Amino acid sequence: MNIQEKIKKWIKETLKLGGDFVLAHPKDIKNGDFSFFSINENSKDLADRLEKNKILEIEKIEVVGKFINFYLSKEFFAKSVEEILNKGEKCGESKLFENKKIIIEHTQPNPFKVFHIGHLMNNAIGESITRIIKANGAETKAVGYHGDVGLHVAKAVYGLDKELSKHKVYEEIKNKVESKKEQVELMVFTEDDQLRKYINNAYAYGYKMYEEDEIDRENILKINKEIYENNNSWISYLYKSARQFSIDNFEYIYKLLSSHFDDHFYESETGEIGKKIVLENVGKIFENGEGGAVIFRGENFEPKTHTRVFINSEGITTYEAKEVGLAKLKKEKYDYNQSITITANEQDAFFGVTEVAIGEVIPGLKGKLKHLSHGMLRLPSGKMSSRTGDVISAEFLIDFIKAKVQEKIKALKHLSLRVKMTAEEEEKMTEIVAIGAIKYSILRQAIGGDIIFDFDKSISFEGDSGPYLQYACVRANSVLEKAKSEILNSKSETNSKSKIQIPETWEITELERHLYKFEETVERAGIEYAPHHIVTYLTELASIFNSFYASNKIIDEDDPTSPYKIALTQAVALTLKSGLNLLGIKVPERM
Repeated sequence: MNIQEKIKKWIKETLKLGGDFVLAHPKDIKNGDFSFFSINENSKDLADRLEKNKILEIEKIEVVGKFINFYLSKEFFAKSVEEILNKGEKCGESKLFENKKIIIEHTQPNPFKVFHIGHLMNNAIGESITRIIKANGAETKAVGYHGDVGLHVAKAVYGLDKELSKHKVYEEIKNKVESKKEQVELMVFTEDDQLRKYINNAYAYGYKMYEEDEIDRENILKINKEIYENNNSWISYLYKSARQFSIDNFEYIYKLLSSHFDDHFYESETGEIGKKIVLENVGKIFENGEGGAVIFRGENFEPKTHTRVFINSEGITTYEAKEVGLAKLKKEKYDYNQSITITANEQDAFFGVTEVAIGEVIPGLKGKLKHLSHGMLRLPSGKMSSRTGDVISAEFLIDFIKAKVQEKIKALKHLSLRVKMTAEEEEKMTEIVAIGAIKYSILRQAIGGDIIFDFDKSISFEGDSGPYLQYACVRANSVLEKAKSEILNSKSETNSKSKIQIPETWEITELERHLYKFEETVERAGIEYAPHHIVTYLTELASIFNSFYASNKIIDEDDPTSPYKIALTQAVALTLKSGLNLLGIKVPERM
């Protein structure tokens, strides 16, 4: 139970309140740490009753009009700093979602297509929400879902076949595969620049041919069927080679982004499962539509939804039915309390219907499915489309921001932490800073709206950016490295728990008054699925610490408050690192 909950419980029990009420932080810390608004009774009488039953954490109660303000005690602040030091990088964690199993599906790049900046945005949100929910005590499983069959795949395979026919290895490999005289290893596209270019352009090339030429369109439709039936050795070989290339490339990007997945599901395994469930429920949940299609009239079950096709007139499973199959697979593998799916808001209508349908046909899932949608990540040139080939890949954006970070750091010669690094160290540092800059830019605002990515603002060291937070953390760690205080030495030598005593002459600062709010911020971010609360908190903490750093000599053997100031600095470093970790952002060792 965090301090906010404890105070609310105390007020409720003392004043015999029946309903819930708001206990807020005043905008000005001069008005206390918490404020309670009294509507119907005399505020002074209420304050007197609370004073008689005051808990140890409260130092002073003050009435201002209808507001009752509470000031936390020195003992509380000492305990809150002590708790951060003892929890270490686990500070901020709670048991809010204890005993809950939550599965989070995000990113969802499709094989045969580029991992683009839209996937990067989804990944940043999904990874952060997974970490936040886990930090609040839940057992989490992060999963991906990928469209590895369908018309887009056939277009890519057809485009790849046409492109490869220009390459010297084409006839040789094709003859080996079709002769079936020997086992041919899957084609490795990463070892040849030209082959890699072919596969990266395959979908856009195939899409163009499908749209512009009737013969190409018929050939692509034929390939689509051959992939499903696995009856063409060459097409199957191309399909498997390109699919494996995509999966390997995705894994490389996940590692680059420090993104972890527990499992992956594919449309090739969900289609038939979904089709079976839909057909078994025709006449009960689903009904026959025009031309032999099977439809779900969502409006009959949920007024705000609409009708969608789950099996088309050709008997082919649609994305909607595949989503039913996916829900069944997820439930069988992970018996969850809640399943969260994160996608762009273009799919709001789709999930509005499929979640209702799944709740009707799969026992136990009604009310357990949640769709979180976000806007688009836009660069100054506008929205990109993989259909035209005019797509910005995640790797391109990361490399571009890395280059800008390198230019920025060279220009900032005044940075106090500027140290000599090897080329390898500098490369690693700029990669961490660049990815942090991108993730911060995505997570800094509430999920839902579009984001215009500001290149220069994203790499600023002067506030409201990922590098600003990383630099504040590195600065705090630099102070700790230099510290020779008895507090830190005894902790490292004996591994005993820290005991904090605030010096009698010490006046509680804004730093202590902000540090203790971290756990409630993490809880709020978990309840609301809102990483931006943590971004806001950390940005404020970094600003407060930088002011503290500028106005205090932290390490001073002649200053009796120095050990406490070092302890505060350590609490800041731990909180910043823990908070950045919840955002999926690393902290470089040096900057």
